[in-house]
Amino acid sequence: MADLPQARAAKERLRAFLLEHDGVVGVGIARTGHGYCLKVNVSTADAADRVPSDVDGVEVRTTVVGRVTAQA
Repeated sequence: MADLPQARAAKERLRAFLLEHDGVVGVGIARTGHGYCLKVNVSTADAADRVPSDVDGVEVRTTVVGRVTAQA
């Protein structure tokens, strides 16, 4: 598993890559039992298919959360 600095660096690379892809609603870092992974929330399963499973040795976990909108 990745340590926090490794996860932060991988997150920046992943965010830059995902800027071109529709359907990504969030990119973050999540704690795992042995370190950290990247967490990507997407609006559709099609968007999930475009997210890599690994970035620079850091695991990427993807969750389909649907469309995200602001509430008043």
